[in-house]
Amino acid sequence: MKIGIICYPTYGGSGVVATELGKALAKNGHQIHFISYRQPARLDTFSDNIFYHEVSVAEYPLFEYPPYESALTSTIVDVIEYEGLDLIHAHYAIPHAASAFMAKQIVEKQSNKKLPIITTLHGTDITLVGKNKMYAPVVEFSINESDGISSVSESLKKDTLDYFNIKKEIKVIPNFVDLERFQHNENKALKLSIAPNNESILIHVSNFRKVKRVQDVIKMFKEVRKNISSKLLLVGDGPERSNMEQLCRELDTCNDIKFMGKQEAIENLLSISDIFVLPSETESFGLSALEAMACKVPVISSNTGGIPEINIDGETGFTSDVGDYKSLAENTLKLLNNKKLQQTFSEQAYEQALRFDLKKIMPLYEAFYRDIINKTSI
Repeated sequence: MKIGIICYPTYGGSGVVATELGKALAKNGHQIHFISYRQPARLDTFSDNIFYHEVSVAEYPLFEYPPYESALTSTIVDVIEYEGLDLIHAHYAIPHAASAFMAKQIVEKQSNKKLPIITTLHGTDITLVGKNKMYAPVVEFSINESDGISSVSESLKKDTLDYFNIKKEIKVIPNFVDLERFQHNENKALKLSIAPNNESILIHVSNFRKVKRVQDVIKMFKEVRKNISSKLLLVGDGPERSNMEQLCRELDTCNDIKFMGKQEAIENLLSISDIFVLPSETESFGLSALEAMACKVPVISSNTGGIPEINIDGETGFTSDVGDYKSLAENTLKLLNNKKLQQTFSEQAYEQALRFDLKKIMPLYEAFYRDIINKTSI
């Protein structure tokens, strides 16, 4: 199949999933055309089956805000016409699904070709941005006009059906992890450089938005550090980073916290960590937690959204109510003070990650693609 993938190029979950899925599909013989305003962050390998099409937005004095949606639509039309696509897969509803629908209408009008569109819902496009009354009508329309709809968790499917009047079936295809990349890899030198006195290592990975509640990570770490010698790795970057740096100064924890910024080889840092912390206010799936679990790291998380579908409370880690950083700290100490329990949770976390192996999830997408293409061609 020739598949056009529309995605954001950033480090967020939707862009990561879209890119990793496209790379895997290309390895499996499909021709993949990425369409975005910048090359996706994880599009870091060469393949004869992978192509990247940049969306260029012309700036004119008339426009206070350049019309990205129009430029995206035109780029999609161009790729459809000149690359002979069989399918468009839009990741994240805003504005990708709407632009894909418009492109579909243009192509059908010009060449009488019916091109199927699949929209994958990832989270904040539904639970946060999508609910905004300025965008909700467009989101609802775009989803209903898609030929196929998928969501990354049962929780997100339920939220979508609760928030919008959706008239079509939503198929749940969970996110996945590449177990060839994300696996436990002991690196004693790296661990020694971060924890020279054999301190426990906690890690959090995110894009530092408010919804990630990084402040809870820092607050819980202060509680943990009172009881056990430990270090905290904060990986990523975003709008809340400067506030978090200020918070660690106020709490006098900076000496044991390392702001790592964006890291490409995140699996190396995960492998030396004892606990992964994910206290998000909302999370449709929790891909970063799954990647940690693949590296045999237990997860301490909130119990919101799709996280409990990944992090099984009392088996792969512990969950707490959103904002309850003291509970997060207590649960962390349960593991750090009981090495046997920590080891058990590490193994169970890995077993859970195996259920979301890329090699198991990708065929679900391939079957979904074929089903939608067949239905559209009737």
